[in-house]
Amino acid sequence: MTERTHFTLCLIFIGILCGFLSGNAIAASDNLLSNVRQAATDHIRELVAQPDRGSLEVNATALDNRLRISACQEPLQTSVPGNQSLTGNVTVLVSCPTSGWQVYVPVQVSLLLPRVVAAKPLARGAVITAADLQVSQVESRFQRSIVFESPEQVIGSTVKRNINMGEAVEGNDICLVCRNDSVIIKAGQSGLNIVTKGTALSDGSLGEEIRVQNTKSRRIIQARITAVGEVTVSY
Repeated sequence: MTERTHFTLCLIFIGILCGFLSGNAIAASDNLLSNVRQAATDHIRELVAQPDRGSLEVNATALDNRLRISACQEPLQTSVPGNQSLTGNVTVLVSCPTSGWQVYVPVQVSLLLPRVVAAKPLARGAVITAADLQVSQVESRFQRSIVFESPEQVIGSTVKRNINMGEAVEGNDICLVCRNDSVIIKAGQSGLNIVTKGTALSDGSLGEEIRVQNTKSRRIIQARITAVGEVTVSY
């Protein structure tokens, strides 16, 4: 074997060795970044309770593999800096004090809850039927007012504004009792229940107080809406 051939073989060997070591370094870096993302995800899951009837989705954004971080010899430390809401886009700080590095990890948090949604487009003025509704998992941060979990809570109500298919039906979208509707007035005290009829003098949704005129006495009272076409007064 000539000296030139020997030199060429050495270069080839060194090249192969460098490629092998480089591959291992990239693999180790990817694994470390994966650990950082997992630490951020686990931290959010510790802070946000899993809903009984819904689901919690937590997804950390992929990190740039050009980040210069080394293996940590202790458990990674995690925190949510600032006064952040734990829904939507959340930034988690992951750090390794012994190695002196820290990384801000963007995390997408979605809390999905069962809500009554429109099974088809609902036009203003329509009276809602069972066929108009279904229950779906809805992102909680997009809910603006009173929401419903059971279709029975809104069947028979009137649509106040157009509702798109798949959109959650909220208290502001409907009136369980509309102005000039005939309503049942329930009143109770010490186990004694009185039921009479009246006329609503304004629109209202579940839990809201409206003015109602008693059909028999013509007296106007304040009553709380407790169901479709029903109000309750305490005295």
